[in-house]
Amino acid sequence: MNSNPMPLNFRERDEWRQFFSSFSHIVLVGNSDRTEPFRLTEAFPQSALFVFFNKVYKVLNRSFDRPSLLVARSGTSGANIVHRKEVKDVLSFFPEEALVGIVNIRVAPSEQFSPKSAFEGAKVYHLDLTSLTKDYPAGKIPTSGFALTLWLRDLQPAAEIVLAGFSGTRGETWKVFNVHDWTYEQVFLRLCAKRGEIAVFNQDGDVTRAAALLKSFPDMPPAELLMEMTAVLAERQDSANDQIDRLMSVTKFQRGLDALFRRIRPKTRKQREQARLKKDPNS
Repeated sequence: MNSNPMPLNFRERDEWRQFFSSFSHIVLVGNSDRTEPFRLTEAFPQSALFVFFNKVYKVLNRSFDRPSLLVARSGTSGANIVHRKEVKDVLSFFPEEALVGIVNIRVAPSEQFSPKSAFEGAKVYHLDLTSLTKDYPAGKIPTSGFALTLWLRDLQPAAEIVLAGFSGTRGETWKVFNVHDWTYEQVFLRLCAKRGEIAVFNQDGDVTRAAALLKSFPDMPPAELLMEMTAVLAERQDSANDQIDRLMSVTKFQRGLDALFRRIRPKTRKQREQARLKKDPNS
């Protein structure tokens, strides 16, 4: 549990189950260029709860009036939208009667909660997910969406858990930061979907490669098809690695300059805070 003495608002598991009991679906809206939240409202009943994450202005271009829950991820200096003074901007997309609350989550031990008073009067809950993500690949930290999905899967609410726009791919608006293990998360979520623990909403109606190939070769055992797909992907990965090696060689001088400028550039407040926590993680 977070050692910060500030007043925080935690809920027990049964309280969270009760909270979700009035909703038929919990639709997690991924931060992706392919996400179209207003199309999602056409696919789900009024009893659905839509869960948004952090910088919602990148997926919303106008007010969203369906029941909504905002997840605010914490960093080393508190909730990111608080630290960056974006709370008002984010809340402006949700009518007061539509926003059922904000959940300030932390996923790594170094992340710190923000007090309720920092969220412009909105109803705020705090959720510590560090214990659920202890088995995540070493050296990486989970994304907010993955961590919350893991928690909901463990909570087992009566409502159906639906993922929308969880692509894990870079786009024009959203970056894919290397601090997360995107491959692990995508495989994990797909396995959960295959086991019926969560549902994945296919907004585009696209047929996956595997489904298309199985349809074209109905007599081929799935395991054999998987082996062929793995072989092709391995060949493509080797080819991509060759091109990356060439780029690394060509850009050696530019990368050297970039490293030099990064060393002499003054550290940001966040970098100073991370350095302090690294020296004294219990502070």
